[in-house]
Amino acid sequence: MTKQTKPAEVIYLANPRGFCAGVDRAIAIVNQVLANHGAPIYVKHEIVHNRTIVEEFKQKGVVFIEDPQQVPEKAILVYSAHGVSEAVRRAAVARQLTIYDATCPLVTKVHAEVKRLRANGYEIIMIGHAGHPEVEGTLGQATEGIHLIECTDDVKKLTVHNEEKIAYVTQTTLSVDDTADIIRALTARFPKINIPQKDDICYATQNRQDAVKAMAATCEMILVVGSPTSSNSNRLCEVARQRGASAYLVDTAADIQPQWLEGVRSIGVTAGASAPEQLVQDLITALRVAAPQVAIKSLDGVEENIVFSMPKHLARSAQNSR
Repeated sequence: MTKQTKPAEVIYLANPRGFCAGVDRAIAIVNQVLANHGAPIYVKHEIVHNRTIVEEFKQKGVVFIEDPQQVPEKAILVYSAHGVSEAVRRAAVARQLTIYDATCPLVTKVHAEVKRLRANGYEIIMIGHAGHPEVEGTLGQATEGIHLIECTDDVKKLTVHNEEKIAYVTQTTLSVDDTADIIRALTARFPKINIPQKDDICYATQNRQDAVKAMAATCEMILVVGSPTSSNSNRLCEVARQRGASAYLVDTAADIQPQWLEGVRSIGVTAGASAPEQLVQDLITALRVAAPQVAIKSLDGVEENIVFSMPKHLARSAQNSR
């Protein structure tokens, strides 16, 4: 980094930030499967959307695949935190694979809701981003009667069979504010639409977005640690910009561009739900090179104490290995 004429005076750290319970659980599952079986093991899609985590697992002998047909018969396959479609599950069974499911329990909840609604004759509208693995997995819980929308304009184009028997679900990592706009459009057009008893957007996504909203009132620029493939990390950048701060997504400290820092006195730092805390600390170290006297202030935020346990058989083997 080049020297600034006016180096940053303060770095604010958002709370909460970084790993959520679903990511913690998914990483723990892969590590325990490796400990139990040794390499290679196969994982459907990236276990979580973070380049550093994925590369570390590759070095341990994890092979990331998209199609179960790429996995040798009777080998070991782990489903990523994003979940998979019923077609993927059937293909894995056909190849006699040993399966470990690291799907986030909050995603599993949405899958169960889709199946229940379809069994009761509801047509389903899913709010989410086309092509995202979580969305593909959720859409794949039903063979028909499910529609994907991404914005309020899509609501106008929807064609359903029975307006009195429709319901909606959402991707768990969306922007809370943008999703609220889409839901308002849906309920305005379809007043009898079935509303989920509990919001599908996960607690971690909401908490991190709320923390960025609060931080943006104080910071000129916000750096979000996360990979470009991470939906929730991208949403954090969007939230910051909507609140008037400049915002940049960085996989690691090496991605920082010196011109971003020119004339910036207050910097906010947060991390998406799949980004490890070490990357945040590396970022702070890099920022201190440009501004050695910068003050570090940790902001107050919601304390998260949610833990998702591993499958029982894996948890037992983890305890036995200690």
